Amino acid sequence: MANKIVHAAERKAFGVALDMVTKKAVKDREEAYVGVINAVQKFNGNTWPPEAYDRLRAAFSKDGKWTEFFNHLLDYVDLDYLKGLFMAFGFEAGFTGYRETRENSKNYKTGLPWVILFDPTSACNLHCTGCWASEYSRQLNLSYEDMDKIVTEGKAFGCRGYVMTGGEPMVRKNDILKLAKKHSDCGFMIYTNGTLVDQAFCDGMKECKNIVLSMSIEGLENATDSRRGQGVFDKVMKTMDLLHKNGLVYGVSICYTRANCEAVTSDEFLDFLIEKGVAFAWYFHFMPVGNDATMELVPTPEQREYMYHRVREIRGYEGGKPIFTLDFQNDGEWVSGCIAGGKTYCHINPNGDVEPCVFIHYSSANIHDKPLIECLQQPLFHAYQANQPFNKNLLRPCPFLENPEKLQALVKAAGAHSTDMMSPESAEHLCGKCENYAKEWKPVADKLWASNHPGYVPEDKETVIPKDL
Repeated sequence: MANKIVHAAERKAFGVALDMVTKKAVKDREEAYVGVINAVQKFNGNTWPPEAYDRLRAAFSKDGKWTEFFNHLLDYVDLDYLKGLFMAFGFEAGFTGYRETRENSKNYKTGLPWVILFDPTSACNLHCTGCWASEYSRQLNLSYEDMDKIVTEGKAFGCRGYVMTGGEPMVRKNDILKLAKKHSDCGFMIYTNGTLVDQAFCDGMKECKNIVLSMSIEGLENATDSRRGQGVFDKVMKTMDLLHKNGLVYGVSICYTRANCEAVTSDEFLDFLIEKGVAFAWYFHFMPVGNDATMELVPTPEQREYMYHRVREIRGYEGGKPIFTLDFQNDGEWVSGCIAGGKTYCHINPNGDVEPCVFIHYSSANIHDKPLIECLQQPLFHAYQANQPFNKNLLRPCPFLENPEKLQALVKAAGAHSTDMMSPESAEHLCGKCENYAKEWKPVADKLWASNHPGYVPEDKETVIPKDL
């Protein structure tokens, strides 16, 4: 009861501060931006060092790219919707959710995710080249009751951030709106191919105020259509226009491969996205998941090094581009390496299997058989957390892509099985594909890591097998 009272009081205070900042934004945006930073610092306390907030305040106290970014956002975004996003993703998921999951991790003696990714369905209206989701049976679905169970049980230990992928989650758009409306104290990000969004769903987003779309794109028209199908690029552009017209925030999800990594980070492409109103871009390193997947699309070490430098250049405080970017492989150093296996997040497939990661399809726990909290206490997750980070060089974060011997050992020790319903792939097969890549990336990664960490001596960690497995 006491925790609920504290939460309600904090939520009210955050809401009042947000209203004050919003009103200021009408008259003096620069003052409003600094007000947001001050409010975040107040609520986050010492989660970030004081100098991080000072740097943010300096970035917003002059005409820079972030001032330009937020000015553009405020020029078109529905303010009630924007406030809802700050409450759902900022206060509930980012502040309250992170704090509660860290506290409850001690009580349950296991890591608890503050973000859970799940697949409403394996069905999709497209069939994209190299998509890991296509390895699943195309007839699997989480019922609405299953999704409600995930969120309800997740909230019980503090998780208020949820991400959906598939398949194509928008196949289940009515259930998504129903779920988001019921759980208004959670934030929901949807990874979508962007072809099924309509005005009715936009109306639902504005009503719920806690949904953000991230649309998959491979580059400009030729690159996108060659992987996703003729005419898909044009449909995604029309969806962006519709979202913009409705004052909604949206971003893109980009799988970078050997064929496109330079194109999807070019000035031409980024300027195009910014002109289309895109607020953020998530970059994902191509992962060779599935029995039929090959290494042909995996970026070369030289290309990955290019991505390391280029993404940092794009998002620099000065220069760069007014768009938020993250690189989900090269940014391992900012999150202490791998975040999977319940450390920060986990994945639930459309069959209900609770997996360490969206790219690692092994498990020994299913939400149809036991409560979510017990699924998170499965041996594989325990083994993951005992070994994280998997490498002292956090530019080598993954237990199969950069440390392929790790995942094989953990899956075997934990007695986990492949959760691919169509063509089960052994950990040995998956990791075997990556052995040469890992060897080739190691010296490049060590060079990059040593350049920012003086005195670093390359040393691979021994795999730890918990005694109770």
